[in-house]
Amino acid sequence: MDKFQGRISSSGFSSGERIVVGDWYESPLGEFTNIMWARPDGKRILMSPSKKHADYVSSLYTFEEVNIVPIDIERNKRGISVKAGDLSINMSWKRGLAIPISRPLWFISTVEQFFANLFFKTKTFGYTCNGLREWYCIQSLSKLNSAKASDGKQDFGEMSIFQTSACFGFSDPPKKPSSVRVNSIIEVKN
Repeated sequence: MDKFQGRISSSGFSSGERIVVGDWYESPLGEFTNIMWARPDGKRILMSPSKKHADYVSSLYTFEEVNIVPIDIERNKRGISVKAGDLSINMSWKRGLAIPISRPLWFISTVEQFFANLFFKTKTFGYTCNGLREWYCIQSLSKLNSAKASDGKQDFGEMSIFQTSACFGFSDPPKKPSSVRVNSIIEVKN
């Protein structure tokens, strides 16, 4: 299994843009941050720090465009600022609801999946684009206090719920702007 430990922070914006920041502290690819960006017209863009990272992530999820750009990150206890090319993102979150109990994969794919869909309209288990099983083991869940983003040409407007699906893969992030500390576990086929 490939295990990624980190945080996924996501928000929609009044302009129709949808942003998902994956900030991974530990992974088979080392520490890295990438951005999944869904435009109002449905175009899905991956912003990634290297070809190695871009190839791995784009094999799991669907994008119309992949950009390899330097990604600058500033983290604090309850926030992150990211600059990737012309894209600039700032997100901050409230104190989270922690889930410190270890759960087996079968629990994540059944019981946790049920409640994730019921309360957050999201999934904790599914299949990647290349047919691998993936589990999202949630460690804590926080609401965003604020989210701001711009692409150098326009400000994306006010933070908002995801009005429409971003459709990167089997699961969308929570509809409400959120930051989730998570372990992503992906099976490896020999």
